[in-house]
Amino acid sequence: MFDLLVRGGLIVGTERVYEGSIAVKDGKIAAIVAPGTDLEAENVIDATGKYVFPGGIDCHAHFNDPGFEWREDYIHGTQSAAAGGITTIIDMPLQNEPALTTADLFTRKEELLKNKGVVDYAFWGGLVDNNVEELEGLYEAGVAGFKAFIGPVSPDYSSVNMGIVRHAMQTMADKDILLGFHCEDYSIIKYEELKAIKEERKTIRDFLDARPVSAELLATENIIRLAKETGARVHICHVSHPAVAQLIKEAKIDGVKITGETCTHYLVYTEEDFIKGGHIFKCAPPLRTKEDKELLWQYVLDGTLSCIGSDHSPCAPEEKAIDSGDIWKAWGGISGVQSIYQVMFNAAVHERKLDPSLLAKALSYGPAKAFGLYGRKGELTPGFDADVAIVNPETSWEITPESLFYKNKISAFLGLKGKGLVETTIVRGNIVFKEGQVTVKPGTGKLTKRL
Repeated sequence: MFDLLVRGGLIVGTERVYEGSIAVKDGKIAAIVAPGTDLEAENVIDATGKYVFPGGIDCHAHFNDPGFEWREDYIHGTQSAAAGGITTIIDMPLQNEPALTTADLFTRKEELLKNKGVVDYAFWGGLVDNNVEELEGLYEAGVAGFKAFIGPVSPDYSSVNMGIVRHAMQTMADKDILLGFHCEDYSIIKYEELKAIKEERKTIRDFLDARPVSAELLATENIIRLAKETGARVHICHVSHPAVAQLIKEAKIDGVKITGETCTHYLVYTEEDFIKGGHIFKCAPPLRTKEDKELLWQYVLDGTLSCIGSDHSPCAPEEKAIDSGDIWKAWGGISGVQSIYQVMFNAAVHERKLDPSLLAKALSYGPAKAFGLYGRKGELTPGFDADVAIVNPETSWEITPESLFYKNKISAFLGLKGKGLVETTIVRGNIVFKEGQVTVKPGTGKLTKRL
């Protein structure tokens, strides 16, 4: 007898959607069988008429735990992920105190979080201005990748120059692990920001002008050149503009070991939404034009951008400085881990009439391959973890504060409406979310490391 049977759904693979049932035993997918096959299980979920996706992997999330729990913690953050069909999050090393930059800190964070997670999680390691010698230890500890900032960053972290980047690439080039980069040129941004502040220019337009596409392009070009020289594997985080995606595409053709991600907000919102909606839309890189947004979709469709992450970056309401009239005082980041599946399903399947397989690729398969989790996670196939997101394609939704599980129920996605909602989320065979409720206790989620 099986532990769980997801019966009669539309199973979403990376190349096709087909009817079938998924049998689960001991946390793994034991079998996928044709509709109507008679199987016995202790627990049966009827998925008739619903899409059965591989659980989402959010490869870019900031959960702020330990150290900044007033913004978000692992209990609220992973509950939100569960409610949104995300079964694994890859947590960034910053907005932690201290930032995750040594193997000892990896062990400390692992111990502090072991009883908090509702879904599974992996850790990014940090690459900062003084820890290249620590990268080997972090690699051995099991980080999923290393994150560095070429552009400005919050005070708890540090940006790196190209000398450090090159040294880090040389150190890690023979390892099957990626180095991820926030690609915006530091000097351009700081010059424009300081100039605007000196001239007392503090509008949203001033913020947008201080982070031009040229800054993102320049930083990305430098990373690609160094990756080509060293042979290191690199990942460009939160690509906001099609011209940046084109650089990645050309680098792939040229043999560079490179992957790229974009985020939900770059695929559904524009700078006009930012100007109209206010500080809640502030993020970095910033939102771009409507034309840029439309062109960016093409690079998701052709696989250049193989990952879609949330860049979930929560804050307390007062940190957005909404009534200050000063964009420089506002926290830069958008809360989005809970919304990623429903927003992308509506945008891709309903609005653009795209095949749901696109989401299986960009939300599961792509991240699993990039971050060394494939073989355990990333697809619905026998032997893999039974991580599943069941979506009712016709359920209408509106994102409201009451619908969010975040510690701070604010988000640029508030008020957005669409169709296609996650009804059930399963992590290693455990039903962690069903019919609007988290159904397990913290600690069900486990740390997962590269294979």
